[in-house]
Amino acid sequence: MNTSLIRATVCGIWAVMLGQAAPPVTLKVDLENVVGYWDDGIEFARLGSDTRVTTPAATRRIFQSQVQFGDIVAVNGRPAKGTFVMNARNLNITTAAAAGQTIADTTRTGIAQYTFEFLQTDGTPIGVIFVSALNGGTPSPGAPVGSGQASGSVAGGTGAFRGVRGQAAAATPSVAVRSASFAEDTATRRTNGGGKIQYILQLTPEERPDVVVTAIGPAVAHASDNLPVTSSNPARAGETLVLYATGLGPVRGAIDIGQPFPASPLAVVNSPIEVSVNGAPAKVGSAEGYPGMDDGYAVTFTLPQDVAPGMAALQLTAAWIQSAVVRIPVQ
Repeated sequence: MNTSLIRATVCGIWAVMLGQAAPPVTLKVDLENVVGYWDDGIEFARLGSDTRVTTPAATRRIFQSQVQFGDIVAVNGRPAKGTFVMNARNLNITTAAAAGQTIADTTRTGIAQYTFEFLQTDGTPIGVIFVSALNGGTPSPGAPVGSGQASGSVAGGTGAFRGVRGQAAAATPSVAVRSASFAEDTATRRTNGGGKIQYILQLTPEERPDVVVTAIGPAVAHASDNLPVTSSNPARAGETLVLYATGLGPVRGAIDIGQPFPASPLAVVNSPIEVSVNGAPAKVGSAEGYPGMDDGYAVTFTLPQDVAPGMAALQLTAAWIQSAVVRIPVQ
């Protein structure tokens, strides 16, 4: 039996199969000032009334509920803003019978729902990702690398994350999440301080950003005359170009999905947009819905001054979700 031939054939089949679907996208979401407020039996009149740092009267009791709040400060190392909320109930699931513990075949601390509401650094809304999770215990098989605190399923999203699916997990906090009483005033969360933790979201988007590809190549044009970039009319280092794309998501203004973008004013894309050339960032000038189209966009960007001559690898990113790489000639 020719095992080398079989191995080569199987690898070839896998390569074709893998080429039919884009890999999942990983978002590493950094949170700060994370505080878990525990329902510790405080009477209604005292809820959220104490401006001091508090300690819950009793934590980790069976059926006890908790609400966490945190600030989104970065995604994949890029500055961002937003709000994290977790609504959880303690279950104390364990394989060893003990008073106040839930005997079962698995080990988990509780069940929770997470929401991640993302904003650009200027406050522009991007979208929300919803997660349903089991807290504590070991990560599920195939969970994102670095998981350790929760095992969750991405149930969907809004805005730029409409229809997203996937897995979610939390890494070990770099600063422990602070536990507080329901009596503590949540207005003092940032001044009283809290934990730092990273959530890892492994996503399969409903739609990805893509540079349009035509019969003559990627739809990239010279901004000066809108003529296409081709081997006979290549781009130049430091030049401003326009690329045409799909899948950049919602735009600012009251425009329903599926409706054409207006000519005036131009519809600015909500999501943070990045363009890389040979792996280096290019300066993005604008990203707007193309007038008359419902899923067509124009993105202006400037090639780096030091881009090497030849076929340059171009990649577009919207809301931290990457497109496939296309190549354009640079002289």
